[in-house]
Amino acid sequence: MERNDLCWCGSGKKYKKCHMAIEEKMKLHAEKGEIVPKRKLLKTPFQIEKIKESAAVNTAVLDAVAEQIHAGMSTEDIDKIVYDVTVKHGAVPAPLHFEGFPKSVCTSINNEICHGIPDESIILKEGDIINVDVSTNLKGYFSDASRMFKIGQVSEEAERIVRVTEECVNLGLAAAKPWGHLGDIADAINTHAQANGYTIVEDIGGHGIGLRFHEEPFVSYVTPKGSEMLLVPGMMFTIEPMINEGSPDFYVDEENDWTVYTIDDGLSAQIEYMVLVKEDGIEVLTK
Repeated sequence: MERNDLCWCGSGKKYKKCHMAIEEKMKLHAEKGEIVPKRKLLKTPFQIEKIKESAAVNTAVLDAVAEQIHAGMSTEDIDKIVYDVTVKHGAVPAPLHFEGFPKSVCTSINNEICHGIPDESIILKEGDIINVDVSTNLKGYFSDASRMFKIGQVSEEAERIVRVTEECVNLGLAAAKPWGHLGDIADAINTHAQANGYTIVEDIGGHGIGLRFHEEPFVSYVTPKGSEMLLVPGMMFTIEPMINEGSPDFYVDEENDWTVYTIDDGLSAQIEYMVLVKEDGIEVLTK
C-alpha cells in the first residue's frame, strides 16, 4: 500500500496518517523474531463500533441473569433468560448449535471448569458458585463475557476462589499494554493465582473475537512475561483464566462431550472480559 492511498481500514484517512506507523512498528518487532498479528486481526473503526453494539447486548444479558439468579432455579431457567433477552435485542446466542452445543449459554457450577450445559434437572442451591458464560452474535459481530455468581451464603473456600479470580483478571488487565505481549497478562494472572495456592488450566484459554466467535490468537495464562503475540492497537480478545482450587488437570464429560470438570473435584472459578487494544491503552468492552 502506498503512503497516499486511502487506508485499508476504511477510516477515510490516507495510509500514512492511519495504519502506516503501526504496521512499520509491527515489522520492526517481527524482524526481532516476535509474534505479530496478521492484518485481519486488527479491527477497523467500523467493525469496532459494530462489535461494541454486540458487547452492549451481551452485557445486558448478563445483567438480566444477575437480577434473576437465585437458589431454587434451574440452569435451564438461566438458559431461557439468556435466549429471551438476546433475541429481544435482535441478536442470537452465539453458543446455540455452535459445533453441536445444544444451549444458549454455558452454566458451570462448583467443580465444573467450563462448558456446563443448562438442564431443568440441575437446580441451584445455597452455597453454589456458578460461572455464567454469555456470548452474542449481533448481525455477524461477536462478543463474549462471563461472571461468577455466589448463590446465597457460600463457604469460605468458595468466597476466596471467586475473590482471587477477580483479582487475577484485574491484574491481567492492568498488565495489558499496547505494544506489550500476551505473556505479560499471563504472567500477572499466574503469579497471583500461584501466590494464593491456586492453579490455572493450561489447555483451555482465551481467544480473539469480533468477526467470528473464536479467532486467533489463543490466549494462554501460564506463559512467561514478554512472550506470545504482540499487543497491537485494533486487536480484540478475551481475558478469561480458569482458576482451580487443586490440580490444573481436567476431564470432559463422556456423555455430553462438553462439560469440563476438575480432575480432583476441587472448585473452579472463571471471570471473562472482552478487551480492545487501543493506541492509548486497553478498553474493556464487556465489564
